Amino acid sequence: MGFFDDLVGKVTGAIKGSEGQGGLLEGVLGLLTNQETGGLGGLMQSFNQHGLGDIISSWVGTGNNAVITSEQIQEVLGGDVIHQLAEKSGVSIDAAKAQLAELLPSLINKVTPEGKIPEGGLLDKGQVLLRGIFSQR
Repeated sequence: MGFFDDLVGKVTGAIKGSEGQGGLLEGVLGLLTNQETGGLGGLMQSFNQHGLGDIISSWVGTGNNAVITSEQIQEVLGGDVIHQLAEKSGVSIDAAKAQLAELLPSLINKVTPEGKIPEGGLLDKGQVLLRGIFSQR
């Protein structure tokens, strides 16, 4: 098992108390670190393409996090991604969208503590990710 798999396992285990959150977190971490889709940078680009760049920029920045709706989550991520995340998490599509609307802002905020995307990508910043998630608890 690689470092990232171990990281995901630890984080997922730490939040198993919330129904579906462990699977959603694992899926979101996959989105943020997937080099094929551009990782966090690619997600930011998708937000910008849908006219929601100001929302994700607030999560990366050091100010207050803007709120996102379930409908906006679906618009940015697309139905296929939402369906896959819901299925993996064992929750309904509506529950997945609602949980993602809560999870994404705080997670992205925590993995960008200095208001910018970490150099070298998120895979190289696993300790920042763990520290950020565990400080929420």
